[in-house]
Amino acid sequence: METTRLSSKGQVIIPQAIRDAHQWQPGLAFTVIEIEEGILLKPAKAFKTSSVQEVLGCTGYSGKKKSLEEMEQGIAQGVKQHHDSN
Repeated sequence: METTRLSSKGQVIIPQAIRDAHQWQPGLAFTVIEIEEGILLKPAKAFKTSSVQEVLGCTGYSGKKKSLEEMEQGIAQGVKQHHDSN
């Protein structure tokens, strides 16, 4: 177990071995959670949790719903076009 100290600015240094083990890079944001024993630091999620409706709503598509088969055909066509142009 490693130890660290709280600075006068309220900063805590996470030991290098722990940062390396988790591949944490400078600038990583953490969520601070109060627990009975003290605090828990968890890497913050890169994006807030969103619903399917929020994600689909950002596409701007307002036409007829596509079937899975139609979507797969569109993807295959796009891949073929991309492949043929290279």
